[in-house]
Amino acid sequence: MGIFGSSRGSGPAPRPHGHSRRLRTGAAPAPEVGDPVATTGADLPPAPPRRRDRRGRGLRGPLMPATLPAHRTRADQFDDLVLDAVDDLERTWARQLAGTEFAVEDVPPSDPAPWEDGGVPLGRCFPAESGQPARVVVYRRPVELRAEDEDDLADLVHDVVVEQVAHLLARTPEEIDPGFEGR
Repeated sequence: MGIFGSSRGSGPAPRPHGHSRRLRTGAAPAPEVGDPVATTGADLPPAPPRRRDRRGRGLRGPLMPATLPAHRTRADQFDDLVLDAVDDLERTWARQLAGTEFAVEDVPPSDPAPWEDGGVPLGRCFPAESGQPARVVVYRRPVELRAEDEDDLADLVHDVVVEQVAHLLARTPEEIDPGFEGR
C-alpha cells in the first residue's frame, strides 16, 4: 500500500497528498500552489507569541536589571581596569603609543612564544609589522587567578600593562611608570 501502513488498517491512515499539519511552534502550514486563501494568509489567525513558563513558576527573565551596577560581568569590569591603565599611560606616552591596539583575551594560546619560559603569561606585546599595528594583549583569567582581591587585581592589571608597554617601547617599566613596583 505504501509507507503509511497496510490495507488492513493496522497503522495510521494515510493523509491526502499535499496537506500538512500545523505544528505547535506556530508555524503556518505550507501553502498549496494555486490556493488563493493560503497565499494571502487572510484566514490564518496570528501565531501566538512563544513563551516558556515551565512548571508554572513564571516567565524567565534577567536576574539583574541592566540599570544596576551589579549587572556588569567580571569580563566587563576587567576591560574597564585595562582601559584605566591605558589611559594613565597615554597621558605621558601618547605619541609613542599612537596606533597601538590594546586587547583582552580570556586565556593565552597554548603555544608559548620562544622567549617565554616558566609559567602562564599574563600579557603579550606584538610589535607593528607588515601593515599591522602594534598590539598589547592582557590575559584575563591568569591575571584574575593571581589577584587576591579587587584592589590587588587593579594593581596587577596596571603592572601587566606597564610591563608590556615597556617591552613594546624597548624601555624599562620604571621609565614607563615611575611608580612601578613590579611583582
